Amino acid sequence: MTIRNAFSAGLLSALTTLATAQTDNKSQIAPSPTKNTDASNVVASGNVADEATRLAILGKLRELYREHNIVDRISVGGVSPPPKWTENIEKILNSNIKQIQNGQIYVNGTQVSLKGNVESAAQRQQISTALTTSLSPHYTITTALTVSESRQEVLDKALSNRVVEFESGSANLTLTGQAILNDMAFAIKQTNAKNLKIIGHTDNAGGRQSNIELSLARANAVRSFLSSKGIPITSLSTIGAGPDHPIRNNDTPQGRAQNRRIEFQLLE
Repeated sequence: MTIRNAFSAGLLSALTTLATAQTDNKSQIAPSPTKNTDASNVVASGNVADEATRLAILGKLRELYREHNIVDRISVGGVSPPPKWTENIEKILNSNIKQIQNGQIYVNGTQVSLKGNVESAAQRQQISTALTTSLSPHYTITTALTVSESRQEVLDKALSNRVVEFESGSANLTLTGQAILNDMAFAIKQTNAKNLKIIGHTDNAGGRQSNIELSLARANAVRSFLSSKGIPITSLSTIGAGPDHPIRNNDTPQGRAQNRRIEFQLLE
């Protein structure tokens, strides 16, 4: 038997393939599914032994993914499950699997393998331990969960130590600044950010209050630009930090240029 779940970005673009072993103990491979492109769907397909098992699986999926459409492509009959198969599948389909991104779960007889991405090593350990302890000792479990980049790391890598440039003394973006923000807009969409703070900074040339006002104006200009690229403006907040948080020495032109920057801080 085989069970496969594919999850994407926590919103669940899922494809579940379910099958049970034949009476001669040889595995039945479920038909290769077509790619599921609708992130609102959870598609369950394959063969199970009886109607009660089909309803139990669908009920568990609906319980887990209330916000998604459960598409039933499960066939009934022609297979014979191992003892307590339905009970063990329900244990596998628990809330922990919603934490897996781009994941796959395979169940072949009493062999279970789990693949996908998780946000942290602690989360990986939690999921592996929960799966191991929930199933009987007759099941052999193999996990290959990798730790994904955090969403903040995705944004930091997109910015890549570059400075969003403005015209001197103004909040008008240069062409270079706009090009960088195009990259940032793409990265922000990848993270599905719902609460992103844009922080404007200046060097220490001029008065502090005027620099705070300029840094806020620049942060607001970035907010407007990102909104024009399809980022919901309600997900973006701004702050003007002025010259108060330099990252380089203001005694050199190079240092001042680095201090005149925009930072993107993802708020969970």
